Amino acid sequence: MSGRHTLMLIKPNAVKNGYAQKIFLEVAEAGFKILAVKKLKLSKEEAEAFYYVHNGKPFFDSLVEFMTSGAIYAAVIEKDNAVADWRKLMGATDPAKAEEGTIRKKYAESMQHNAVHGSDSDENALNEIFFYFSAREIVNAGGKLMQLHEISNK
Repeated sequence: MSGRHTLMLIKPNAVKNGYAQKIFLEVAEAGFKILAVKKLKLSKEEAEAFYYVHNGKPFFDSLVEFMTSGAIYAAVIEKDNAVADWRKLMGATDPAKAEEGTIRKKYAESMQHNAVHGSDSDENALNEIFFYFSAREIVNAGGKLMQLHEISNK
């Protein structure tokens, strides 16, 4: 696995509330390199596909509704130990339990409207990155990431 790359999503509530620029700045200040960014609005089908692991859980429908409620930012970020470092910077899923200074503590509204998403493993990071980006969209790492993605899916 790459270990150096992860997916970051800035969710609709954080975009709507004007926090995206602050979040990108915090990511850069934490030593991450931003390799690719796009702003988009997920369709219901895309949100269901991305969050398929939660299908059947009580919160699935409301999660899909939330993630399709407005624009999001998707970004590929790079740093040694990217997944763990991004998860630490994000903070706990429940902002009430998140450490002071974390993104979710500052910008989240609730457990579901928690401002940002991050991959939970190197393997999922590759899958999630290629859900949103093609290799040619990822500056300086696309080809190498694509090779890792293909190897991990064999």
